[in-house]
Amino acid sequence: MAVNITDADTYIESNVIVIDDWTDSDEAKKQRILNVALTTLNRVYLQYTIPDAAVYEFAAVLAVAFNDTNAQMQNGVKQFSVAGISYTFEGGRATLESLIPVVALDLIGKANGVTLGQSTKRIKWTVL
Repeated sequence: MAVNITDADTYIESNVIVIDDWTDSDEAKKQRILNVALTTLNRVYLQYTIPDAAVYEFAAVLAVAFNDTNAQMQNGVKQFSVAGISYTFEGGRATLESLIPVVALDLIGKANGVTLGQSTKRIKWTVL
């Protein structure tokens, strides 16, 4: 199946917790986000089949990473103020690859019968 905005809307509204940046995006931006999510996953994991759900999970993350505020950080801005509210960004720009969520890797791994790198980095409970 080919990824599309209608299916992405349905998936994200049902399966993603923070959806405001996705739902606030216009159709053209949603399409760009889907295109970038799909091409990035295909480039990084070119030997694997990429399920649509993995693209939609990554698209939701990209919508947050490139919302109006966070886009400033992605463009290299360290600090700005609007109407007396100051925003300061720690760190630098994130690469697209670093934004791929573990759930997307798990979905790709499951579809291909493999375990992908980041999916082994899980938070575990420890008692001291």
